[in-house]
Amino acid sequence: MTRLRKAAKIWKQPESRRVADSALIAAEGTLFTIDLDSIFARTAPIEIEIGAGKGDFIAASAAEFPDRNFLAVELSGVVSRMLAVRCGRAGLANLRVVHMDARTLVNLMLPAGSISAYHVYFPDPWPKERHHKHRLFTPYLVASLERTLVSGGALYVATDVAGYADDIFAMLDAGGLARSSEPVPGCDRTGFGRRFAAAGKPVRARAYRKSQEEPNHPV
Repeated sequence: MTRLRKAAKIWKQPESRRVADSALIAAEGTLFTIDLDSIFARTAPIEIEIGAGKGDFIAASAAEFPDRNFLAVELSGVVSRMLAVRCGRAGLANLRVVHMDARTLVNLMLPAGSISAYHVYFPDPWPKERHHKHRLFTPYLVASLERTLVSGGALYVATDVAGYADDIFAMLDAGGLARSSEPVPGCDRTGFGRRFAAAGKPVRARAYRKSQEEPNHPV
């Protein structure tokens, strides 16, 4: 409750609302596509973090790679507002926030071959079996992730829940994405990642790549 009250107090400040508006995308429920180039006012590789939380990873990444566009997706209204305030204060033209269910965005709104990388770090495991239906990863979402990635695009995943990791990785292995030996950049650059590292808690992480499309050669 203390955190919610603090967030509400920050959101009431006119300056907070102003800077948040510079980063927050107003999602239109009637749209089934989204014009990413117009959101960023330029064409550049686009990376999406699903469940960006406080935005530690994506804000740092946007500052580090100004030649890329970054979209933070957050389902919680309170969290997305605070995330938008933080991103707006950062003043990064290549960083935007959208408050919506990532499944709607990925499954219905993004065009094929439009995303260079997805980052999914420590998604809610919904540990009780009767709640597993609420989990982010499903075979349908995996198919949509693969569809919307560019040729050679990356998917980075990390979780501290071993059983959920096994389920996620099995779906990704079966979904047409290839495992990659590259490091997962958000493992130790998110709030959860740093907390687990400090506590010595193991994290399961894996990188995947969409296969490179073979060029069409005339016969």
